[in-house]
Amino acid sequence: MSVKKFNPITPGLRQKTVIYNEELSVNAPLKSLTKGKGTTSGRAGTGTISVRRRGGGHKKKYRTIDFLRNKFGVPAKVAGIEYDPNRTAYIALLFYKDGDKRYIIAPEGLKVGDTVVSGEICDFKTGNAMKLKNIPIGTIVHNVEMIPLQGAKICRSAGSSVQLTGFEGVYSALKMPSGELRLIHSECMATIGQVSNIDHMNEVLGKAGRSRWKGIRPSVRGIVMNPVDHPHGGGEGKNKGCQPVSPWGQKAKGLKTRSKKKVSSRFIIRRRKK
Repeated sequence: MSVKKFNPITPGLRQKTVIYNEELSVNAPLKSLTKGKGTTSGRAGTGTISVRRRGGGHKKKYRTIDFLRNKFGVPAKVAGIEYDPNRTAYIALLFYKDGDKRYIIAPEGLKVGDTVVSGEICDFKTGNAMKLKNIPIGTIVHNVEMIPLQGAKICRSAGSSVQLTGFEGVYSALKMPSGELRLIHSECMATIGQVSNIDHMNEVLGKAGRSRWKGIRPSVRGIVMNPVDHPHGGGEGKNKGCQPVSPWGQKAKGLKTRSKKKVSSRFIIRRRKK
């Protein structure tokens, strides 16, 4: 896998970079594991915009991913490593020995023809999934559950990973990519290794059109709006005579928005902000 650059023969190619991976399969996704995916364009059920700067984009199908990894003791062979337009990481197509087929988040280093398995205790090999209580301290894992049998919620994006640092009773201590130290129940499942496509952060879109393909619409600065549209608007020339706020007056820098009633807050040993 490498970062491919282009000759600057057009303005859009001057800064553009793409991730080139020879190991990706060129076949169409497995039809039985895909389904149609609509788009809301950032609008709620009433039709009002709830998420700004969303809309358009290329049509795509959703690949059903196995985040539970609950097929214990059945080995699976990696039939292909595929691109998924719905996420930054690559996905791996598994053919289980009993005939079942599933997609999983592909870890870095997993290749076509490899064998993976999930269970209570299995080999400490990239792609294998097991419970946190059976994983040695210091191991790099990803695809971690927050609640047992809920499915993986933590560390699913490209290049991300967490480190198991210790145990406290029925909980395991995990060091997050942000530096936060958090307790997770030891019965939760996790997958050995780091998420694939670690060069994703080095990709440069190069032109506005590639953002539109992804469904990202233009963002207009508040300072160039009229006073009726934004608190930063109005004035003669460029005027920065106010504290940065959102269009609805909420402070944009330094305001803590995390709810103190969050149940998960009590499981944080060390926060990412010191």
